[in-house]
Amino acid sequence: MSRSDALLDELRAAVARARVARLATIGPGGHPHVVPICFALEGERLYSAVDRKPKRSRELQRLANVRADPRVEVLVDHYEEEWARLWWVRLRGRARVVDAGEELARALALLTVKYEQYRTEPPTGPALAVEIEAWRGWHA
Repeated sequence: MSRSDALLDELRAAVARARVARLATIGPGGHPHVVPICFALEGERLYSAVDRKPKRSRELQRLANVRADPRVEVLVDHYEEEWARLWWVRLRGRARVVDAGEELARALALLTVKYEQYRTEPPTGPALAVEIEAWRGWHA
């Protein structure tokens, strides 16, 4: 295993353990739109779903943004006062909205396994599927 393979494995493990990320989409007029998300990682794909937390609408801006322009970035990071433990990973990819079918069921199942809250109130979707094209990261 090369040093770059080992680093990629380390980045994947850190992302898989993380509880929250920030999703950046391209909004109307080309402006960035950034929101915190819960997510599950499966190989080179990241899933996030519209859940039951209070929202004004189930048709979220991030879904409209992805339908208009699939380019996204996801930032996963860890902060604590001991700066020797800081790290971040940025995932660049293309997203799509998953409204139904086996892939939606798979995404929701992965999220339910990861988040205890979803076992009580499972998300119903839709979900975003991000096909990860590039991994970038840093750690102290």
